[in-house]
Amino acid sequence: MLNLVRQKLEHFVVSARKYRPQTFKDVVGQQAITNTLLNAIENNHLAQALLFTGPRGVGKTTCARILAKMINSDGNTKEDEDFAFNIFELDAASNNSVDDIRNLTDQVRIPPQVGKYKVYIIDEVHMLSSSAFNAFLKTLEEPPKHCIFILATTEKHKIIPTILSRCQIFDFKRITVSDAKEYLKYIAQEQGIDAEDDALHIIAQKADGAMRDALSIFDRVVSFSGKNLTRQAVTENLNVLDYETYFTSTDLILENKIPDLLIQFNTILSKGFDGHHYIAGLASHFRDLMVCKNPSTIPLLEVGEETSQKYMAQSQKTSHSFLMEGIRLANDCDLKYKTSKNQRLLVELTLMQLASITFDGEKKKGRYFIIPPSYFKSRGITPIPVEKPKTQPSQSAESSNKPEVKLEAKKTVSRSEKPVSIPKISINKPKTSTSGLSLKSIREKKEHQLRQMDVVIDEDDLPTEPVTQEALNEAWKIYTDQMDRKGEKIMASILQMDQPKLEGTTIHLTYSNNTNKIELERAEFPLMAFLKKKLLNYDLHLHITVNEEVAKKYAFTPLEKYEKLKEKNPNIELLRQTFGLDI
Repeated sequence: MLNLVRQKLEHFVVSARKYRPQTFKDVVGQQAITNTLLNAIENNHLAQALLFTGPRGVGKTTCARILAKMINSDGNTKEDEDFAFNIFELDAASNNSVDDIRNLTDQVRIPPQVGKYKVYIIDEVHMLSSSAFNAFLKTLEEPPKHCIFILATTEKHKIIPTILSRCQIFDFKRITVSDAKEYLKYIAQEQGIDAEDDALHIIAQKADGAMRDALSIFDRVVSFSGKNLTRQAVTENLNVLDYETYFTSTDLILENKIPDLLIQFNTILSKGFDGHHYIAGLASHFRDLMVCKNPSTIPLLEVGEETSQKYMAQSQKTSHSFLMEGIRLANDCDLKYKTSKNQRLLVELTLMQLASITFDGEKKKGRYFIIPPSYFKSRGITPIPVEKPKTQPSQSAESSNKPEVKLEAKKTVSRSEKPVSIPKISINKPKTSTSGLSLKSIREKKEHQLRQMDVVIDEDDLPTEPVTQEALNEAWKIYTDQMDRKGEKIMASILQMDQPKLEGTTIHLTYSNNTNKIELERAEFPLMAFLKKKLLNYDLHLHITVNEEVAKKYAFTPLEKYEKLKEKNPNIELLRQTFGLDI
């Protein structure tokens, strides 16, 4: 049995080597570069110094070997001829000294024994020392006609500019997820493996643009699951969060199920996943849902066909505003994660905020009520519907034109609180209508608004919490700032002219002229509605007086200013007389 295992291991070759491309047509995802090199060979425009740069595992060394083989082929050679005597590979990571480069330049002078060119492939060229680079400059600039240098590196910025200026640079790009998945599908068919489309997609995503990494992961997963490659097996082996996790999270968020959402997050952490990885994946999931909103952007969704249908279905449940807010919250959490001292709490708070976006409960609707709903809810008050009273035929025409106000309340008593009633207001609109252009209609509309104000403001069951002068000053400043931000500069300046003084439930203000009083009385209703709601006291009312003597306390002329200063310090007059100063 042991000998059989050894025999199988001896004959196994990893997919990255077994399926290494032998021609430019087999290279995955680098069509622009391979076409350029082919045209350069055909038109005899190939430079003698080439630099292949790009991420790891995208085909730099492979293309260098294919190019070295092609430029020595004359069309009559065998396909399996590799011209090993003409191709020299140097690993600059371990051969980076000046002596190594000098040995290389000595070999360059000798012409090839077979073929037309000697090709030197220097891998990881950025690892050469500065002195080695300088020793290589002259040979690289004027190499013999029979020599071609191909430099390969993953970090082009570490190569000195004098080397870069002597090379023809080819920038290799990352392998796209779709290209990597198609190549993995081809290899799976070659090996007789039944692979799910989503499983190959996850492997391609995990490889992060490196084809060599994708093939290594593929070998690892095949060793784990055998001939049947499923999405579940891939996610379990690679320890990645699959799409189902984020689909479930989004459903819980849309249903405002915060406890279930936190339990799911705890389960994810218990499996060894990082909270940063989870929240970043959730932001990407919201992005994919946003992509599904517009048919023209659906191609940006790089997932399998089955998963794409799930994205389409869930995107119908979400709104554009929800996705934008969700992406913003998840992105903020992503940015703050590394600097946070309590990273788990940060993610949990973000999840709770996400689950509250679509919450249509008390907090979201509370701003539309004069009285906060929490005030009545905390006192155990349950409103009852009030039907519109029918008008009796015996009512006179005059009474039928007046709004009829009906107040009803349902009382509930708890052991710890006094019975409290909530008023329900229903107003019957007059049957007769008047022209919108007549003075009578304008007057009736104004009277109707005033009656509505009386009903809301004068109700006895509204809260009457104690109010302090400090709380009044703070609420007054908040309202003044709101007026200033809205652009109502005049009203903001009027509110700043005098500091309100609280006596019981009366707010006293004093102005120097009647104009300010009239302007403030016109804006009294929204002001008092804000103060009553902010201070939770609906007995507050405003009292404005006019005192022309107030204007005299302000000094306008130099003489008036001097008199004010002299009242505070009489010695100023002695100073003026001593030095003969003018006012």
